[in-house]
Amino acid sequence: MTLSRRAFIARAPAAIAGLGLLQGSPALFAQAAMKPTPRPITSRTVALLRDSAPLSPLEMTQRLANLVMSHPLAEDNYLEQGAVDALEKAMAAMLGKPDAAFMPTGALANHLAVRLLCGEHRHALVQHDSHLYLDESDSTQTLSGINLVPLAAGNATPSFEQIAAAIDEAEHGPAPLKVGAISIESPVRRHHGSSVPFDQLERMAALARQHGIGMHWDGARAMLLSGTPGFDLKRTSALFDTVYISLYKYLGAPFGAILAGNTELIARARELRDVFGGKIHQGWQAALPALDALPGFADRFIQARARAEQLLAGLQSAGGFTLQRVPDASNICLVQIAPARLSGLEQRLASADIHAYIKDGQMTFFINESILRRPVDQLLKAFLG
Repeated sequence: MTLSRRAFIARAPAAIAGLGLLQGSPALFAQAAMKPTPRPITSRTVALLRDSAPLSPLEMTQRLANLVMSHPLAEDNYLEQGAVDALEKAMAAMLGKPDAAFMPTGALANHLAVRLLCGEHRHALVQHDSHLYLDESDSTQTLSGINLVPLAAGNATPSFEQIAAAIDEAEHGPAPLKVGAISIESPVRRHHGSSVPFDQLERMAALARQHGIGMHWDGARAMLLSGTPGFDLKRTSALFDTVYISLYKYLGAPFGAILAGNTELIARARELRDVFGGKIHQGWQAALPALDALPGFADRFIQARARAEQLLAGLQSAGGFTLQRVPDASNICLVQIAPARLSGLEQRLASADIHAYIKDGQMTFFINESILRRPVDQLLKAFLG
């Protein structure tokens, strides 16, 4: 093949870049050396460091291919029909709400919920340590002009008295304001999954109704409360006007969220989703894995919780492992490990294909479904040696 001078010049930068990669750039090799190689995830991996065992891109692709084979009508068109529609209906029924809408991100779900509940009363009460206040780049304030009033910094949630005082301050201050919405995140990520007890939520909801204030539940991790004393998803959902559930934290989706509420609110949420650029071409890639994971999730997670408690009890009985329980915990327990127990621990866990996060002698122990892959005695042996 002959190559003109002009074509050669056009192709030269790519060719040079390719040669650099083949020959090995010191900067590239140095950069690669700085990044630790992640341990591979296998079908027997027990990953005690997240809300679920992660999937590699290849595993996710294979799973999607298998799901599509069994769900040939999964494809949606701009979030209509297919797996998206089926997931919306399933989630609405599970939460006891008339309708639910697929959202590409949880940040958008939170934002739209608070915006719709506030309406013209753009004054909302939130936990200081919540995702809505600290992790969403002021999107609610910037894009919807809502003043988020943060409460109870350093704590998982404000008390009933703090919320009552904030409402009173807004309504009876020098320039009276009506509070439009109260947003409650539970479990709270920044506090190791600590949750808000039902009786406390019930009092907050009653107070909100008295003042005509909308209630939003950032329940991204709500289903991780399955098996905790007195928890009932539908009963808790009934206290709130809108509920957000994450699809990727523990339901196996690569992205996505569900926002549930009454028919009118969710219809408006879909319109606003489009306004804010969230009407993606297809969402079946997220909807299908979540739809597949929903049936029996609560039962499986209750089994995972029971097995985790057996493992934790075994560690505590063996000595050198001190449990530090999270108040009103969802799926996380802190474990302080004595120096003698730390010796060789990481190597034993790696050999046994157990992934755990241990820093400064403390393990943040996550309960998730992956613990069901192996008997407790095998897990104990890896920890104890």
